[in-house]
Amino acid sequence: MTNIIVVLPKLEDAKSIKNILVRNGFRVTGICTTGAQAISQADGLHDGIIICSYKLMDMVYSELHEYLPAGFEMLLMASQHLINECYGNDIVCLSMPLKVNDLISTVGMMTEEIERRRRRNRLKPKVRSAEEEASIQEAKELLMARNHMTEEEAHRYLQKSSMDSGTNLVETAQMVLSMMKA
Repeated sequence: MTNIIVVLPKLEDAKSIKNILVRNGFRVTGICTTGAQAISQADGLHDGIIICSYKLMDMVYSELHEYLPAGFEMLLMASQHLINECYGNDIVCLSMPLKVNDLISTVGMMTEEIERRRRRNRLKPKVRSAEEEASIQEAKELLMARNHMTEEEAHRYLQKSSMDSGTNLVETAQMVLSMMKA
């Protein structure tokens, strides 16, 4: 699920927004009254949505946006004349007074986009360092020499062992190396 942090100057307002979101199936990770609290909470998370007002107790929305970790999106709730200032800077805006349906559909849309981004990142091939490639190659060579396997057989053996043990290929290669060299 997508992490949502609600940051509003009045704690009661933040709790109200949280309750609306939770009743509609969203998980709210935290509620804050300052930008510093929000940044602190966001730093421990991979990605998510920050829902905030134009002005917080310690900063304005643009400063908060600047300090957020890379995977976070911002949903700004402000009056229409303030929203006109923030167009074109990668921030989703909702005008006040807030309509519950607009909030729910906007957060839903933002959540779907974050989930799509996560899926794309999972599907990207992992880039291994030269050191990791070297340990995989060394483990294959050791298996080929000791067990008279072809390179393809050694690679398949490492892959199967990796899946069976629930570790990645590099960790499996390192385990093979430590067991066979001992």
